[in-house]
Amino acid sequence: MANVVLVGTLDTKGVEYGWLRERLLRAGVEVILVDTGIMGEPRVPADVPREAVARAAGTELSELRAAADRGAAVTTMARGAEATLLRLHAEGRLHAVLAIGGSGGTSIATRAMRSLPLGVPKVMVSSMASGDVAKYVGSSDITMMHSVVDIAGINTVSAPVLANAADAVAGMAKGCARASREIRPGRLGTGARPLVAASMAGVTTIGVDAARERLTELGYEVLVFHVSGTGGRTLEGLAAQGVFVGVLDFTLCEIADELCGGLLSAGPDRLTAAGRAGIPQVVCPGALDMVKFGPPETVPERVRHRHLLVHNPSVTVVRTTPAECAELGRLVAAKLRPATGPTAVCIPKRGLSTLGAPDGPYHDPAADRALFSALREGLRGSAAQLYDYDTHINDPAFGQAAADRLHSLIRAERAAA
Repeated sequence: MANVVLVGTLDTKGVEYGWLRERLLRAGVEVILVDTGIMGEPRVPADVPREAVARAAGTELSELRAAADRGAAVTTMARGAEATLLRLHAEGRLHAVLAIGGSGGTSIATRAMRSLPLGVPKVMVSSMASGDVAKYVGSSDITMMHSVVDIAGINTVSAPVLANAADAVAGMAKGCARASREIRPGRLGTGARPLVAASMAGVTTIGVDAARERLTELGYEVLVFHVSGTGGRTLEGLAAQGVFVGVLDFTLCEIADELCGGLLSAGPDRLTAAGRAGIPQVVCPGALDMVKFGPPETVPERVRHRHLLVHNPSVTVVRTTPAECAELGRLVAAKLRPATGPTAVCIPKRGLSTLGAPDGPYHDPAADRALFSALREGLRGSAAQLYDYDTHINDPAFGQAAADRLHSLIRAERAAA
């Protein structure tokens, strides 16, 4: 029998969780209800009461109720919910998780969900789901579903939304519980082929495809991450977990967005996890010739005089200047210098993207040279190896060469182990 775990505050959302439990039971799954409330009395009985959740976090509910810091108490219950879900999963009693809530409930539930392995179904119905959900999803596979109205009773809007969520989770849980399931949750990186990560954008697709095909020939399974902010954060999160045997960081435009205030930054820690984890990595400065902003009318005044290209109605691209490219070179070098694993940098001297190709609108050899020069200088004396190629980044020969370079680093690392 498949088990769905419901996790939430039963003092404020108890009626709604009780409704979900009945819907799930009618769908043919078992339900374990976990209470993360603190103050008010639960409106429905829990299978895992709030006292047990608090103890899972190493404290007592009475202490949390007496604490003056409400935020710290909520954080503690989130930690307890995380420990509870991990225990239920280890016991084979968790095949899917469903939660509902506003900002507080979403923070607690998604923290607990993020602790579970990839492949375990996780659905969060939230009033926050129509905005930026990166802080809730992180590098996990949480499904965010917009509640449309606040979670405040069962009504003509909330009922079909919650019903859809329950029905979807019931199906997911049954699939997860089937012994014949081909891809089991939590087994990422344990298949027959070792995993390699690659970063890609539309403007570097041809080069990455060539690298991916070559790495596949060499016996790897390649996971490609679209560098849209969340893609880079996911790559970093999985690299930190040791999922990959190697990383081909082919596309770094998220770093340009971080430096220049663009739309799709992955945060200041981008391009650091593989180095900290000692994972062999090959880095290419793909797409550092651009910064992405929102629609044209939202582009900051300070860059509107530059060559703007409307990539789509939501994204406008701006060419990076020689000064910005030099700073990007120094920044990338600073991120790579502390790497504890084998690191190589492959430089395509004829352009960094489809837009920066010799016949492209962003072709600017002087800006590219400023990037390359600063990168070389910043890595001088480090263990990182630099390789120049007289090609464009989307030349298939460059992608294949970068793949071969990563393969050689992985083999050398294994031989030395």
